[in-house]
Amino acid sequence: MAVVRLRARFRARDLFAEALAGLFTRPGRSLLTAMGAVLGIASLVATLGIAETAGAQIVTAFDELAATSVVVTNDRGFFGTSQTQVALPWDSEERVSRLNGVVAAGTMADVQLGGRLTSAVPVNDPLGLTEFQMPMIAASPGLYAAARGELSTGRWFDQGHSERADRVVVLGTGVAQRLNVTRVDQQPVVFVGDASFAVLGILEDVQRQPELLNALIIPEGTAREMYDLESPTTVQIDTEIGAASLISAQAPVAVSPDDPDAVQVQAPLEPDEVRADVEEDVNALFLMLGGVSLLVGAIGIANVTLVSVLERIGEIGLRRALGAGRRHIAYQFLLESTGVGLFGGVIGAGTGVLVVVTVSALRTWTPVMDPRIALAAPVLGALVGLLAGLYPALRASRMAPVDSLRAGATG
Repeated sequence: MAVVRLRARFRARDLFAEALAGLFTRPGRSLLTAMGAVLGIASLVATLGIAETAGAQIVTAFDELAATSVVVTNDRGFFGTSQTQVALPWDSEERVSRLNGVVAAGTMADVQLGGRLTSAVPVNDPLGLTEFQMPMIAASPGLYAAARGELSTGRWFDQGHSERADRVVVLGTGVAQRLNVTRVDQQPVVFVGDASFAVLGILEDVQRQPELLNALIIPEGTAREMYDLESPTTVQIDTEIGAASLISAQAPVAVSPDDPDAVQVQAPLEPDEVRADVEEDVNALFLMLGGVSLLVGAIGIANVTLVSVLERIGEIGLRRALGAGRRHIAYQFLLESTGVGLFGGVIGAGTGVLVVVTVSALRTWTPVMDPRIALAAPVLGALVGLLAGLYPALRASRMAPVDSLRAGATG
């Protein structure tokens, strides 16, 4: 009597067909199982995309303001017990303005008032209710443009006011509110000690040097004449985008050719460094959320695949009895879990890209994303599914045919 031995002749096409049949037998369960991977992959893709988009947006804003600002000061800090300073020339504004790439430049310096009080009326109030201690800043005509100022009313002083040492003043918005000066068409006058100054304008806002908003601003020529101001202490420079590095190297030579190292230059950071810092901070904040979601999805896939193994014990026993080897059973369940992960990765990648585009549209940003992220997301989903299915597949492959058939028959 001849003994017939059954040999496993499963081809790859057969395994794929069986895996697809297993998934589509319960499509609702497969879809819900894939939702864990969808959420995890979508979270990761959205996190990386929003981080990159936010980084690009902040770098753009950085370019428009901070990356075009260069500040030169005459303070090199403290060495030992003395503070080293160099006198900046009065024509620093003109010297710097000649550099290629400079849009505007201006100088400024604090004026020592020696305790003089400021008021809007020439009355010596013994209670001091109408007199205030307020800072005074001497500025060159170009400081208004260099600081990107905005006047609510009136005008900024010009070179003629400085050369003639005219007693004129521009009030910062904080000072104007305290002195109750709201308009200049009636030629208001403020008093600093016994000296009177005609108000030319009220400074509403500045994008740089915010201390101007809470100070009396007078021409530097007036400060030299009345308060013996020795020299400017700060040069504010507004540059073209991309010229800040060059100007920060040339400005010290322009204002202090004899000793360029005696002045201090505040130059902006490189935009690439800012972008990297922003992306790193945002990624560190949100990547854990995506990782947790992906872990939950992997646990869900593993759990459902394990339940599927227990429900299909009879089927596994029958396949083993007909000649399927352990590896064929393992491959089938691995393919099913990998397919669920791959499906979740594809849907999650699309969802993540949609989230990035939606957030960018709501914030009027330009969406930025590395295409490799979206392409790698389905692969990551499949890998998660593969790893999640290892234990259930291993358990299914270890079932003995006889025990599986008996358990399936009694179940």
